Amino acid sequence: MAFRQVLQLAACGLAGGSAAVLFSAVAVGKPRAGGDAEPRAAEPPAWAGGARPGPGVWDPNWDRREPLSLINLRKRNVESGEDELASRLDHCKAKATRHIFLIRHSQYHVDGSLEKDRTLTPLGREQAELTGLRLASLGLKFNRIVHSSMTRAVETTDIISRHLPGVCKVSTDLLREGAPIEPDPPVSHWKPEAVYYEDGARIEAAFRNYIHRADAKQEEDSYEIFICHANVIRYIVCRALQFPPEGWLRLSLNNGSITHLVIRPNGRVALRTLGDTGFMPPDKITRS
Repeated sequence: MAFRQVLQLAACGLAGGSAAVLFSAVAVGKPRAGGDAEPRAAEPPAWAGGARPGPGVWDPNWDRREPLSLINLRKRNVESGEDELASRLDHCKAKATRHIFLIRHSQYHVDGSLEKDRTLTPLGREQAELTGLRLASLGLKFNRIVHSSMTRAVETTDIISRHLPGVCKVSTDLLREGAPIEPDPPVSHWKPEAVYYEDGARIEAAFRNYIHRADAKQEEDSYEIFICHANVIRYIVCRALQFPPEGWLRLSLNNGSITHLVIRPNGRVALRTLGDTGFMPPDKITRS
């Protein structure tokens, strides 16, 4: 591939949040006869998945839940033919819409020496109350609250859940804060490659586990709350919209903010709100 083409790929990224998008930086190859190194695209890690369509092309099977991906065509009955295939495909089609509410935890004591010491500040507790009130005011029948197992997320969840009685809570380590992927443009103060290698696979696993179209058995639209962290939410938003995920650090989220993603039965994704804190008084808004 010509050097200019590689640079174009690095600048544009690839749709679908694929490994080729994640790691489209230029790596140094073997020297040419003249002594100049020939640039090549860096190889993606195995966990990031295979190739996806090129720039600007929506991948309809981004969550691997297109009906054709869910049936075994080798078991097709030759005698019943197309009718049977159509019936099987229809049986695998999603019918409901998923509403995903991504909540960033409230302000916390950043100077705690241990993770368990990084509890919410008094202002952070106020923020969580305001977020809980806002969610309750929407009048939606929330199905569940999934939250990070980190202290600040657990405390935020406890306060918010008081405004949503009866909604079950589930804790997970997948949503813990981390460094999802090396950001572009790069920042000098960020993490070594080993951190991205470990955190990135976990946060990508969280995305694949929680962000997808509804199961075919789901009859009604669902409303789910995920209370976690800024890096995780920003990465999820980029992946869900099939934007280059290395751009996650270009986004900014306030404490206690609400981000609303909608996943339609056909797999199309829309971002209703990003980091909304318009329900908070200006003096209660922070971004620590």
